[in-house]
Amino acid sequence: MRRIVVIRHGNTFAGSAQARRIGARTDIPLVESGRAQADRLGAWFAGQGMTIARLLSSPLLRARETADRIAAATGHPPDGTAHWLGEIDHGPDEGRPEAEVLARIGAQALADWDERAIAPDGWIVDTDARIAAWRAFFAEGGEGADLLVTSNGAARYALLAAGLPMGSLKLRTGAFGELAVDGGGRVSLVRWDERPPFG
Repeated sequence: MRRIVVIRHGNTFAGSAQARRIGARTDIPLVESGRAQADRLGAWFAGQGMTIARLLSSPLLRARETADRIAAATGHPPDGTAHWLGEIDHGPDEGRPEAEVLARIGAQALADWDERAIAPDGWIVDTDARIAAWRAFFAEGGEGADLLVTSNGAARYALLAAGLPMGSLKLRTGAFGELAVDGGGRVSLVRWDERPPFG
């Protein structure tokens, strides 16, 4: 049984900072709490006894830093980046405070994005290409666990590609989801939006 673990990078804003909508055009590092989240992820994966086949990340710094910290904890070096794990482009909302984004697009548009991956007007998302990339990855076969570090906007397409939409497609920072691919290529959902316990 192949395991695919979809991981969202750690925090990029301190608790006291105003959250902004960041995507493909904003390449910022993890903050201290984000590094701690990445370390917790790494420690948790290391303690699961899983055989890691690959550790891939988005090209963005926040994802690569998260992958590097997971690698340090697990002893499995990063296997590089994959462009299809890259974050979406938020168009006119890139870098804007969340309150401004909500005021521009409205609550329903944000709900449609979080629940059905329908991109708000102006956001740049190649849905067909993203779903095709995830499906091609599912079809590769193999054994062990593939750890994929990405962003919230990109992660949701794993569920859509597998035909597994749910109430919310979101992954919180420092959280992960797990999919299982059986010998016949069928993809099932094991868990979604879970964070390792503190400890």
